[in-house]
Amino acid sequence: MRELDTSGYSCPEPVIMTKKALKDSPDGLSVIVDNRASKENVTRYATALGYSIRAEEGDGNWKLIISK
Repeated sequence: MRELDTSGYSCPEPVIMTKKALKDSPDGLSVIVDNRASKENVTRYATALGYSIRAEEGDGNWKLIISK
């Protein structure tokens, strides 16, 4: 599964990066975010597209597992 690290970026950049990555990996990917707003916005975006999301928290970051 492809991993996308959006640490250091503020919204809407993580959502835009996720959108582009999902075009290349439509079956899913994992996205690393480092702030709550990005976590919520990426989750909301992927859910709206019909993806399932699993969030794993660690060291101030979240790894969002996005899958069909």
